[in-house]
Amino acid sequence: MVRSYLKERRSWIFLFLALQALLIFIAYIDPAISLSSVFYYAFLSLLIFTIFVFFRFPKETKFYHEISEKDEEFDLSRIPHPDTPFEKIVTESLSRQSEGLRKTAELSDFYLEEEKDEMLSWIHEVKTPLTALHLMIDRLSDQSLKKEMTYEWLRIHLLLDQQLHQKRIPFMENDLYIETTDLEGIIFAEIKSLQTWCIQKGIGFDVDLQIREVLTDAKWLSFIIRQLLTNAVKYSADSDISIRSFDRNGQVALEVNDNGRGIDSRDLPRIFDKGFTSTAHHQDKAATGMGLYLASKAAKPLLIQITAESEPGIGSTFRLTFPKSNEFVRITGM
Repeated sequence: MVRSYLKERRSWIFLFLALQALLIFIAYIDPAISLSSVFYYAFLSLLIFTIFVFFRFPKETKFYHEISEKDEEFDLSRIPHPDTPFEKIVTESLSRQSEGLRKTAELSDFYLEEEKDEMLSWIHEVKTPLTALHLMIDRLSDQSLKKEMTYEWLRIHLLLDQQLHQKRIPFMENDLYIETTDLEGIIFAEIKSLQTWCIQKGIGFDVDLQIREVLTDAKWLSFIIRQLLTNAVKYSADSDISIRSFDRNGQVALEVNDNGRGIDSRDLPRIFDKGFTSTAHHQDKAATGMGLYLASKAAKPLLIQITAESEPGIGSTFRLTFPKSNEFVRITGM
């Protein structure tokens, strides 16, 4: 702040020094003026000027120091009180800009919330004809066509489900209900929903649950498992997907293991990033880069740790590690 202050006042400082130099020059060329007296006067003037700057520095920089430390909130009451006309101009300008930004932010939040509500309403509206379409597909006699249409219907259903939960995730803390949840029931319900797709690709499931109950939110856990199973089925064919639960250092762990194409080691740290698909299979149009991202986002408020291990050409293992029971004191207080 001292350097900035001196830089701001440098023109005044140079003017003062120039006037002293001019006075000394005049005394030097005019024998009638005592040069020693002028030097004495210049010394006293410089001393007084230095003391003046020293005492003026905190008073003149206080306002700007408080402005520089002000946070980015739109709280106008935190703007320091102006003492000079220029400080009043700055304060009024900041007040106008803060008020304008606050109104813009409120308007943006309003439109964003309105867009979210419209999207959720649209998804719910689309579910009605989608359900009717599924009933129509069930009545088809051509089994080959029926399987193909059911698969395409399932893809649309899963994409809509992703969109629905993506809009809800930012507010999922308001929708949590922690209870003893039946893992087996959730897993088999999700497997059943993917049954047609799995039959088409020749995929089976090997389920071994040593622990069948966990403390969590059933609805959001279903969504997380749905993303993991969808991801496993998408990149597997003619093989079984293994699902097992067990105790791991006093915590419940749930693993989903597939024998699919696997994930390259350079891609593994990024698979939970939003929109990331693959560098090794960048032309894969089936990948959206949203499933694992949404699963990891949903897992955080539930204190579920989600990790992945994979080898290209061998398969992938995704592990959900549930929190200990005493960690839910914080969740249930949300």
